[in-house]
Amino acid sequence: MSVARPTRTRKDPALPKSGRRTRAAKGDTDAGTPARHGAAGHRTDLLESMLRIRRFEERCVELYSAARIRGFVHLCIGEEAVAVGVNATLTPEDAVVSTYREHGHALARGIPAEAVMAEMYGRTTGCSGGRGGSMHLFDASRRFYGGNAIVAGGLPLAAGLALADRMRGQEHVTCCFFGDGAFAEGEFHETANLAALWNLPLLFLCENNLYAMGTALERHEAQTDLAMRAASYGMVAWAVDGMDVEAVERASRRAVEGVRAGAGPHFLELRTYRFRAHSMYDPDRYRHKAEVERWKERDPIALLTDRMRENGELDDGEPARIEQRVADGIDHAVEAAERAPEEPVGHLLHHVTSSPAEAVS
Repeated sequence: MSVARPTRTRKDPALPKSGRRTRAAKGDTDAGTPARHGAAGHRTDLLESMLRIRRFEERCVELYSAARIRGFVHLCIGEEAVAVGVNATLTPEDAVVSTYREHGHALARGIPAEAVMAEMYGRTTGCSGGRGGSMHLFDASRRFYGGNAIVAGGLPLAAGLALADRMRGQEHVTCCFFGDGAFAEGEFHETANLAALWNLPLLFLCENNLYAMGTALERHEAQTDLAMRAASYGMVAWAVDGMDVEAVERASRRAVEGVRAGAGPHFLELRTYRFRAHSMYDPDRYRHKAEVERWKERDPIALLTDRMRENGELDDGEPARIEQRVADGIDHAVEAAERAPEEPVGHLLHHVTSSPAEAVS
């Protein structure tokens, strides 16, 4: 059992340390990490995936400022290692439930940038038919079940998906992302309790970025060691450096394998940080600029890039080639969204009300 760390303050929040386990799974050691995690090709894939998310969201900022994208937009810039590291360990049959800060989760899951961008535009070619927007990305074909605008609202849904898979005898894992603010909601505690009681194949993924909207962690949680709190429900739980994509992938792989093997629900506290404000409407006056700059020194993209350079895995021209591929893909997504049709006014009640004939059928 880990010892609770000192409470972090707004002025000097602790930077993430190497992951430690609150309760270890049997036989779970770093020596069991697959050797392929060190492959240069795999690291390049991780780097390109994180860059795609970063550049996609930066373009969304430009489009929002130009009024091409409307509504609420919550960016995950700084948190890309979590989305990429976790999704690298999942199979297409596993399920993912996300939050309203889900652009990175959706792109890392494999939803095409064209479908995500069209959804941002509210066009019919969007992954949710243009009806969900930024906070409600959805793709059942990839078992990506939102996008949920309610804090902790995805947790009960994830428990239902995990229960359905178990009742069908399918060895799938349901992964549920949520923020540290969800710990203040009853849905987390109810879901954690049921998941442990019923031994559900559910992986809890807490993206602890230190702030629930504008409220610092120590101002809404008396005990800030969230992994230790999760372990009180009898599940395997540990904290991970959420700024290191390879650390996230290693931890996620161990957790997914444990869940898939029938060891019950697992919990990862992914200690990360968002470099941007809570949303595009947020003036971000609740944290010091110096704090943000300290965390930017551990930018997950820069961390992996530096590591690959030290290992001799990136030649001088490779970063530019990756950037160009990413830029071309995002340009194509924007162009496709601009050309995509809007939903006809006559269709506005589709999927909202049913005709008598539809009700009978």
